[in-house]
Amino acid sequence: MSRPLVSVICLCYNHARFVREALESVMVQTYPAVEIIVVDDGSADNSVEVISEFILEHPQIQFIALPQNIGNCAAFNRALAIAHGAYVVDFATDDVFVAERLEKQVALFESLDDSYGVVFTDVQYIDGESRPFRNHYEYLFSKGLLPYVPQGEVYAAILRYYFVSSPSMLVRRSVLDELGGYDASLAYEDFDFWVRSSRIYKYAFLDERLTLVRRGHRSMSTLLYTQGDRQLESTYRICRKAQVLNRTEEDDKALLWRVRYEFRQAVFSGNYGEAHQFYSLLKELTKPTVADNTLKFIATRRLPLRSLRAIYHLIRFGR
Repeated sequence: MSRPLVSVICLCYNHARFVREALESVMVQTYPAVEIIVVDDGSADNSVEVISEFILEHPQIQFIALPQNIGNCAAFNRALAIAHGAYVVDFATDDVFVAERLEKQVALFESLDDSYGVVFTDVQYIDGESRPFRNHYEYLFSKGLLPYVPQGEVYAAILRYYFVSSPSMLVRRSVLDELGGYDASLAYEDFDFWVRSSRIYKYAFLDERLTLVRRGHRSMSTLLYTQGDRQLESTYRICRKAQVLNRTEEDDKALLWRVRYEFRQAVFSGNYGEAHQFYSLLKELTKPTVADNTLKFIATRRLPLRSLRAIYHLIRFGR
């Protein structure tokens, strides 16, 4: 019986330490129908050399070596343009697949109807030495950040909670085609993809840890809410997209919660330009509260609160 092809798009940027382990984990998948496309996004280390050596051993791998860094979104779109799979994985080459990952996710997908566009799973976080230190949902539940794992129609939940681990996703190719791939004008891809895709398609959850996600070195996720990081401006633009996509009162409440959250983060991280953007959007959604206006005053006066945010974050969330 023929199996649907899965395209694993492997994105590398300065992952020389980890890329061989990552690619080996794709090569040993128990699922047989896998297309591997590696994109090096202008790495400044010796990632290209490591990848080239690996491809000598596995010449079936397609390799795109970009001469300069163009960002995750644009790099992914380059590979998507030549991918042939019915399903697609966006795979960072500092992460690691569990051997049965694709087999289990495809099996679930094949049991679902076409209204489902994404299958996601739990993940385990590892440090730079590949030592496990946290499980995704166990952590979210323990910190009171998520009451349950939403699935099915998840659009409002996507706006309200952070719950999908992007590295765990298997995506139906037709979803990406309908969306036109990632929005390459944004600094990061996942929130925008979640918002736009969940408006049209359902999400299914597979309760297994099938990916090891690398944390503990300087990744994009560790840079969020640092002063000057352009991801926050992208988040504002995604919230503007959601404002247009919303259909129900539940959607509007979820978006308002997100805007207030991002507004607070912008103020306390010293990103005052983005704080003013979020405040303007908040005023379009509702009448600002006293707390909202107090934060607006802090942003206008540019009062330094970054150290307080760092202390709170350490106490509340730890590592």
